[in-house]
Parts: sequence; structure tokens; C-alpha cells
Amino acid sequence: MFAASIQMSIEKYFQRLKRSHPEDAQTEASTSAALAAVTDRESHSEIDVDATGSSGRADTTESTTTTKHRGSGFNSEWLKMPEFKNWLYYTQHGMFCRMCRQHKPTAKKGPAKRAFVEFGAQIYRKDYLDRHITTEHHQESIKCQASLSSGISVMDSFEPTVVVEHEAVIGGFKCLYWLTKNEIAHHTNYSKLLGLAELLGCDYFRKLKIDKRNNYRSHRIIDDMLEILAEVVEEPILSDIRSSQAISLEVDESTDVSMSRQLDLHVRYLDKEGHVFNQFLDLVPIPDGKADTIVTAIKNVMLKKAIPTEKLYGLGTDGAAVMTGRVNGVAKQLTDSFPKIVSVACAAHRLALACKDSSNDVKYMATFRDHLQELYLYFRNSANRTATLKAASATLGVSDLKIKEVKDTRWLSQHRAIETLQRNLSAVLGALAEEAEMRRCPGAKGLYTFCATYRFVAAVCLQADVLPHLARLSKIFQKSNVNFLHIKEQVPVTIQSLKSIKEAAHTPLPGSFLSQLQQDLDDPQRLGAFNIKHEEERNRRGQDIKEMQREEQWARFQRDILARKFFPQHEKEVLQEWLSFKNHALIGAFKNKTQEELLSLLASEFDEWANLYPFLSLLASIALVIPISSVNCERDFSTMNRVKTDLRNQLQGEHLSACLRISINGPQTEDFPYERALEYFFRKPRKIACANKGCKMCHK
Repeated sequence: MFAASIQMSIEKYFQRLKRSHPEDAQTEASTSAALAAVTDRESHSEIDVDATGSSGRADTTESTTTTKHRGSGFNSEWLKMPEFKNWLYYTQHGMFCRMCRQHKPTAKKGPAKRAFVEFGAQIYRKDYLDRHITTEHHQESIKCQASLSSGISVMDSFEPTVVVEHEAVIGGFKCLYWLTKNEIAHHTNYSKLLGLAELLGCDYFRKLKIDKRNNYRSHRIIDDMLEILAEVVEEPILSDIRSSQAISLEVDESTDVSMSRQLDLHVRYLDKEGHVFNQFLDLVPIPDGKADTIVTAIKNVMLKKAIPTEKLYGLGTDGAAVMTGRVNGVAKQLTDSFPKIVSVACAAHRLALACKDSSNDVKYMATFRDHLQELYLYFRNSANRTATLKAASATLGVSDLKIKEVKDTRWLSQHRAIETLQRNLSAVLGALAEEAEMRRCPGAKGLYTFCATYRFVAAVCLQADVLPHLARLSKIFQKSNVNFLHIKEQVPVTIQSLKSIKEAAHTPLPGSFLSQLQQDLDDPQRLGAFNIKHEEERNRRGQDIKEMQREEQWARFQRDILARKFFPQHEKEVLQEWLSFKNHALIGAFKNKTQEELLSLLASEFDEWANLYPFLSLLASIALVIPISSVNCERDFSTMNRVKTDLRNQLQGEHLSACLRISINGPQTEDFPYERALEYFFRKPRKIACANKGCKMCHK
């Protein structure tokens, strides 16, 4: 073949030469004769695949006997095998590779002269041919040949090989992760999303359709992939938790849409630099809300996830009796098992309960709250009444806002309700007056009689002045990374602000809503149209409650020394470290640092202070991780209610927990490590596999 092409080229050359130089015609004859001899030798030396397969030495190797072993030498049957026929040929000098001899890839390692390329291979074994296929220079030759036949450049042919089957599985993981991260029903929409992707041109998804029974769209395989995604999300988090100096838990229980009890666990820990992290840990179904059941579930989760219990120092609960009971509560049982735990009732819950209880101590304020809720329900249950309220708002030129609901489960609901009512009070009174007069509505008349009084309007203004301070404090308590230092800074500020409002009495503070009250009552464009008169304040304040003095609180705190609780065997060493560290804080390197910065520096394992003060470093870590609220559990339950809806009420157990883990802890869709999920996917035998038999991932 090669000689024939050379002969044609030389013949064309001599034809042109003969036309231009007739005197050289004799040379043509001699050269043609020599070329014919070369061609004859080449045609006899190379075995044609389409021939009978018997020439040269190959004839001597064919055995007509029925012996068990084949004779030595080249086997012409190799030329018919699919894996060899496209590149193998045989001459009297041995076996050669057409593609390697054509492209001659550079030898990157090993000898410069290679078998099948620079010289013929004379080891006539099939495994020797298989070994040549796996060599680096043969694979490069295949890429070069493919680029020539497909029109792709040689440089592009050396790009990483895309395994279509692997890409199909990764694409499936991407679709499922996107659905779960965005809290969309994955069982219902997964196959639809794959179909849409195929319609948009992602043809590799067809590789998932192995046959009618195996198309990687069943609920079983979806649940399997969901568990893999959740495992990939959880793995680095658990690793960081185990390496943290101190760990704390936030625990709360609730019921889902199917009325099943769910126990939520949220973990708080530190990284090597002393930064605090909050992560969803697990959602566990429990048969009842008893303390023994909750404690058993917590211990099982810690054991299952291999979290070291000796590093557990904090427990945050909502303050319910089952959690904080002195005799058999959850905190008491866990403290008995792990003595170093510090249990804290949620500050946000306690603030809301304190506000409600203090409001109920004043009889009128309890009635005020009930009427506030009745006012919301009156306008909410009727489109006509809502239209009347909007018309009154437009007429008076005030904000077009709806009446807000007051709910005990919403910590800031009364603040929002009062804020809205104060801005729209004139419109609300106008709408009630119109309903009572024009439509003779008894409900509107009763509400108008209660609201169109000086006491009601003054109570609205007073709460509009007070509640923003309490709402600001509640928002601080609801932050995910809040600690005791934030309470120390913000609580005294809030108390002083409330004292200032109380001490102002009949001379309200400038700029407050109470200072604008009389002006609004006299303004005919606002409340003056309703003829609200001042009335005497009745003595319904009740008795003063004796508060615990600051000195008493400090004396109570001193009874429980930190060194005695956390380091009972090293109490003296802790006090010695404290005496030295105190000088650093007063006159040394920490002189201008805030308390939060001091704790972070001590807790960091990369700073020298952790080595100088090991006991104080651990105390700083404990102070940073101890939760002062359980608001993260409330956020987890909000996510659970969005995920497990009426239409998805069968979602439960590990799969519900996996959905929450991806939604809360998972990275963005484009940042997820899908290659890791692919490795986990092929830990089990799968029907889908790539064509490369040497792939260690899907051929095990």
C-alpha cells in the first residue's frame, strides 16, 4: 500500500520530467524497474487482511492438527479481531502498528526505539498486543488519528476525555441537588427536569436509560442519590465538629404537618481560628415528648455521628418544663451524664414571655391585647371591610397597610401590629365608624367604642415608644452567632431606655409618640375628627415587684466558680493563668482589645496564647459556643414546614433530614463537589458503566 502510493507519485514526476526534458527518458525505465522490485517485495512482505491469511512465516505457524496449544509465531486470526484489525500488520521483520508509525509520537520515557514503531515486535502473544494498546504513545496516536478524521485540531485532541456515562450521572446529581436546595418536590419533578434538560440539548442523559426497567428515574434511585448528596454535605461538617475544642447543642421539639413529633438538633462549634459556626445536625422522629425519649435520641445521634461527648459543654433549650425540669428534665439528665454541660434557656423565648406577663399584670393591657386581635380578625374576614379601610386610608392620606395579627408564637408580632395601627389609627377609626353607622354592624360599634378613647390611643402611643427597644433586643437574641457578650452590652442599654420613658411620666421625651399625642387629638385631619377627650388615669398599676439587687446576683454567681466546674483537678493552675493573663489584658498586648476579640484570640489554635494559657483557651472556647437561645432550631422548623407540606406529607425519617441538611447546610448549586458524589455513587454495583474497562470507578 505504501509502495503503491510512492510509485504513483514517482510516475507522475517522470511524466512531467519527460515533457520538459526528453533526454532523460532513459532514466525513467531504470527507475521504474527498481520501483517495481521494491513494490513486489512490499506486497509479499505485508499480509493483507482480506487475503486468505497465509503467506510468509504465517503459513508455518498454522497448525492443522488438533493439539491443545497453538504453535509459536504470528497468528493471522489476530488481524480479524476488532481490537487489533485497525492498526496491526505483520512483515518478515515482525509486528507493526500502522497508527504509531504514521504519527510517531515522541517517547516521553523509556527507550528511544520502541516495539511496533521503530522496530518490529517479535513476541507473538496476545497479551503483548493488549499491552501495546495501553501504552501512552499508542493512546496519543489514537487521538491524533481521531482528530484527523473528525477535523479536530491535534491540540484539542489532547484535552481531558469526557466520559459520557459519568457526565450523565453527575448531571442527574445536579438536577436533584438543585430541586432539593430550592425546596422543590424532588420525587415529582426529578424525571421532568431530566426530560427538560434532554429537550434543551443535554443528550448525555440518554445514557441513563439502560433499558425499560433501568432508567435511573425511580423513587428508589432518587432516594439513594439524595442520601449520597446529604452525606457529601455532612462529611466535612462532622470532621470540623470532631476537631473543635468545644461543642454545644440547641435542642427543641415540634410537630410537622402530619402531626409527627420531630426533635431538632443544631450544633455550635469552633474552627481552628476561633470562629463560631452553627450548623443543622439532625432531625429525629420521636414517639412522644417525654424527657427520657429526648435524652435517648440525643445520645443516639451523638453516637451515630461519632461526636465526642467529652467536648460537649453547652445546651440551649426553649425553657419548657420538659427541658429544664429540676428533677427529671432533659438538661438535668444530660448534666448527670456529662457534668460539664451548661444549660441555658432561650433568651428570646424568655424575653417574649416576660413582655407578655408584664402586660398581663396590668388589667387594661390584657384587654387591649384581646381587642387588638379582634380588630385584625374583623378586617381580615371580610373583603368589603378591607375595602372600606383602604378607602378611609386614601381619604386621610395615610399609609395603605393592613392590620397586623398578634400571635404568641411570633415574638415581634405585637410590635409590628402596634407600628401599623399607630400610623393608620385615624383610618381604622374612620372605617369602624362608617361600618357602625352605615351598615349597623354591632361588631364595628363595639370595637369603635373601645378604640375611640383616650386610654386606647395613649396605650398605642406608649407601646409605639416602648416596643421598638424590646424588638431590637429580641432581634439581637435571634442572631445565629450571639453569645453572652452581646447580652452584656445590649440588655443594660434597653433597660436604661425603658427607664427613661418611665421617668418622663407626664412630660414625654421629645420626638416620642406620646409627645405628639395631644397634637394629633387636636388636629382635625387626624384624630381630632373623632372628638376623643382626655380622661383621668385609674389606679390599676398593681403592686411593685421587688427585684433582685445586682449585689445579690453577683454573690450568687460567685458560688459557682468556673475552674471548679470545668477543671476540678486543676483549679490552682487556672487561677495562676488568670493572674498572668489579667496583666496582659490591663497593660500588655490585649490592652486595646474588646472582650470578644480576647475570646477569639484565646480560642484560636494558631496563636501562641492557646499554648501559653491552655486552660483559659478552653474556657474562652466554651464561652463562645454556649448558646443563649434556641432560635436556630426555630429556623430549622420553619425550613421543615416549607419542605414537608400537605402535598409532601409522606416525607419523613432520613429523607426528610437529608432534605433539611441540603437546604440549610448545603453550598450553592454551582459550588457543590459533584465528583465526590460520583465516587460515592459507584461504591455500589451499578447498571450504568463507561466503555473503558480499566476505569477504577465504575468497573470494580
